[in-house]
Amino acid sequence: MKTVTGIEAQKKRGEKVNLFLDGTFAFSLNAATVAEAGLHQGQKLSLADIEKLKEADLLHCSLNRALRFLSQRPRSEAEVRARLRRYGYDADTIGQVLSKLKEQKLVDDAAFARFWRENRENFRPRGRRLMDLELRQKGVDAETIAEVMEGVDDELSAYRAARRKVRSLSGLDYPSFRKHLGAFLRQRGFAYEVINRIIKQVWEEQGKPQTSL
Repeated sequence: MKTVTGIEAQKKRGEKVNLFLDGTFAFSLNAATVAEAGLHQGQKLSLADIEKLKEADLLHCSLNRALRFLSQRPRSEAEVRARLRRYGYDADTIGQVLSKLKEQKLVDDAAFARFWRENRENFRPRGRRLMDLELRQKGVDAETIAEVMEGVDDELSAYRAARRKVRSLSGLDYPSFRKHLGAFLRQRGFAYEVINRIIKQVWEEQGKPQTSL
């Protein structure tokens, strides 16, 4: 058995605490881990107790990393898993973190896919085919993608994208206008037929003479 003889907050990292056992520095823990375990001076710890403390602290650290990652924007389960692997966490710890995040609805691939669709439609319109590919690359399964992508209107998305781009194409003749806008829409995953219709529509909306077509 080991006796807790000191619990000292680190000066540079206030969230970390140094634990002393039998008068000697043993290891550091998160302050939250110490609080949850109710550690206090004079407490006796078996080797099993110490191992549980380390495991709890590892889980706490990995959960904090995941939460910081999620604070930037919603993430897919695969993104969180890959992020934690980069920091060297083992599969069991990652699994526990993901279970906790799912319980709190902080990781939900269907909600993430809806966020991705809405973000693309509102800010960077692109074709359904390209959005499907992006979500697959984020690790979202095909069934979830199909459900979330239902009702996507490529014609409307292409029109929104074109209207934003057209401001930078003013003064061009029709062949140049068609070339530049067509390339822009192809990069965003729209089909050839959709692109042709949208180019013609946007050109005509500018009041260009039909003879220019």
